[in-house]
Amino acid sequence: MPIRIACHIGIGPVVTGEALVAEDNFSARYDLDRIRGVFSRPEHKLAGQSYRDKVLVLNTAKGGVATAWMLYEMVSRGIAPKAILFNSANTILAQGAALANLTMCDRFDEGDVTRLIRTGDLVEIRPDDGQVMILNRDQ
Repeated sequence: MPIRIACHIGIGPVVTGEALVAEDNFSARYDLDRIRGVFSRPEHKLAGQSYRDKVLVLNTAKGGVATAWMLYEMVSRGIAPKAILFNSANTILAQGAALANLTMCDRFDEGDVTRLIRTGDLVEIRPDDGQVMILNRDQ
């Protein structure tokens, strides 16, 4: 039986993918090498790891307009995460996710999403329903 986690209604299509989790923040402008598809800022907890086709699970979004349009650019080149889950996201990043048609959810009822989901979990995100399901474990 999958683990169901409720969240605020999100953005984007239903997606399923492998989670990549860190208790860290996110800036598409400063944290990523958008050509190679990896976290590039040495101080980031996911430094050197690929974000391509992953479900990123992070604390909060950093940055403004540049981060928002970079999401669109990443999706248009096919070097993007499948989804991003945050404890809290700002409105500019939400607008960028909507423009890019990138799945994004935040504000999880059960607490800190970076502790609820583990790296390697197979998760299904249903943004319209405000639901995330962990498919490969039951506790």
